[in-house]
Amino acid sequence: MSRVVRTLFIPIFLIAIGMPAISAAQDPGTPPAPQKLDKEAKRKMKRTLKELDSAYRQWLTEDVTYIISPDERNAFLQLDTNEEREQFIEQFWLRRSSNPDLPENDFKEEHYRRIAYANEHYASGIPGWKTDRGRMYIMWGPADEVESHPTGGTYDRPMEEGGGSTSTYPWETWRWRYLEGIGENIILEFVDPSGSGEYHLTMDPSEKDALLHVPGAGLSLMESMGMASKADRFTRSDGTNLPTTMGGQSASMNEFNRLELYAKVNRPPEVKFKDLEAVVTSRIVRDQLHFTWRTDYLKVTNDTVLVPVTIQVPNGQLSFQSKDGIHSATMNIFGRVSTLTGRVVQTFEDPVSKDFPDSLFQQSLKLQSIYQKAIPLRPGLYRLDLVIKDVQSGNIGVVNSRLQVPRYEDDKLEASSLILADQLERVPAKQIGAGQFVLGSSKVRPRLDADFTTADRLGIYMQVYNLKPDDKSHKSSAIFEYTVKKGKDQIMQFKETSEEMKQTGDQVTLERLLPLATLSPGKYSLEVNATDTLSRQTISRTAEFTVKAPQETKTAANATPGR
Repeated sequence: MSRVVRTLFIPIFLIAIGMPAISAAQDPGTPPAPQKLDKEAKRKMKRTLKELDSAYRQWLTEDVTYIISPDERNAFLQLDTNEEREQFIEQFWLRRSSNPDLPENDFKEEHYRRIAYANEHYASGIPGWKTDRGRMYIMWGPADEVESHPTGGTYDRPMEEGGGSTSTYPWETWRWRYLEGIGENIILEFVDPSGSGEYHLTMDPSEKDALLHVPGAGLSLMESMGMASKADRFTRSDGTNLPTTMGGQSASMNEFNRLELYAKVNRPPEVKFKDLEAVVTSRIVRDQLHFTWRTDYLKVTNDTVLVPVTIQVPNGQLSFQSKDGIHSATMNIFGRVSTLTGRVVQTFEDPVSKDFPDSLFQQSLKLQSIYQKAIPLRPGLYRLDLVIKDVQSGNIGVVNSRLQVPRYEDDKLEASSLILADQLERVPAKQIGAGQFVLGSSKVRPRLDADFTTADRLGIYMQVYNLKPDDKSHKSSAIFEYTVKKGKDQIMQFKETSEEMKQTGDQVTLERLLPLATLSPGKYSLEVNATDTLSRQTISRTAEFTVKAPQETKTAANATPGR
């Protein structure tokens, strides 16, 4: 079985094409029943299987035939393009990886290692992966204990098999101390009655008895004492030809237990990492928790850009629990940045808790919880995945978005994002460069909805790069112009210079607090123009904002980032 190489990154939702939603009434420990298909769908899937490219057909019918679930198989056969199949295959392995953040998939590598081992050790006229031993090895891995009798020989039966001695065909027993989804002390038996090396899985321990059909030979303890007849073995109704036992039947020999075990070991193993599976299969409820978010971009070095990711969630969407007069809510925030080929470059995961006393609880429901994580990235195109879960209710919200990190050139005037903030202040020296919302020596908390009141001051933050220094004074010279417009009408304009700001290096940071008391309610735009008077280059950034009367606005500005 050749290994099909996959390189295309997978959208996490694709696997859900064929995955049914899990009913709330279903026992979580019971695997969901395969989705029922009508006759036309089955005929279509049969045609698709015949028409598949050889690589995809081999992947489905050989590479993963033992570990793919019926629903996943149906979903794969309903895909229309090879691109979708590539995406499905990548997602298939991702769901089973112990650490999806790593570029190497440990489950995939172990699976193909098992196939190679099975082909090397269990082949018997057919490839090893097709044999019963090969199938069990691929599905469940190496047994903790193996008892092998490659030439058969004398066998003293345990009392649960009737006792006495007999001669056997070649046989093996494999024992696992524990198999997830099946149980503890799992024992499987394989027998080779033909002597050809073709061992098959059996539910009947008497199948290895080479003297089973020889009268008077290989008698059990009760048969040798005249208390039972060997002919009685062939009238049993439990699917075995075991002798009658003296002490009654043990639980492991119960026919229903054996049938249940046989069924369990032959079905595909459960997906090991349920958290990832839950995200994949619960896309139908992905918008239970609504939130807003934004990204900004600030140059660090020529090859590194700082990308603050800011997330804001209305407190009214969170589930609070009351205890001792305190209302508490917690949400878990997970983020991942990956390349288009699927390589994960950054992840972050943090809990955010909110606690309010009874006296402030109703007011707090009008507030917003805000969180920020600053990520250093190289310029380029990425994928950003954000997942937020309300711990109390289990509600989740998911965002999957394109993330274009700009490249800042060295030979021209450049600028960061223009950030409109509801909090803009200097931080103590020991907090410089550390903590949420801290950019350099300032705390800059973005107002994500850009809604302000006439009682607020609009925080303006922007960095300008690559200002040209004067050849003699080695100082830069720049003019920064701020223009506020309402529609096409200019409402306000003012300027400042780099010399007035006492920032004459090649980088200047603009930090302004603009009172809004003179502005009437409405929608406005802010344009910031930076002009390098020496190189005669100009760069502009614009942002929209809304001014409301104090009683109209949301109280999001007073929200704290949680603890």
